[in-house]
Amino acid sequence: MSVYVDDMRAQFGRMIMCHMTADSTAELVAMADKIGVARKWIQREGRPTEHFDICLAKRALAVENGAIEVTMRERSRMLYEQRKASEQQRTKEEAP
Repeated sequence: MSVYVDDMRAQFGRMIMCHMTADSTAELVAMADKIGVARKWIQREGRPTEHFDICLAKRALAVENGAIEVTMRERSRMLYEQRKASEQQRTKEEAP
């Protein structure tokens, strides 16, 4: 289980933002707490695309605290694999 920060660079006011995601909600909010990101800023909570948008200063803190740096393409592939595994599990559960 891990926390990830991607290489997105989106401007928001004077800040440059990226995504912080994780393998589980618990890991994601634990890292948010550790780096000083308010839990209320979580986006798409409970979905596979659950994440925080964080500024580059918070990204650096997350990396210092063990977050793994990934490209947006790598993160997209991870999401694809998660969805695929979830669909396969659902299919197995529905089979007689």
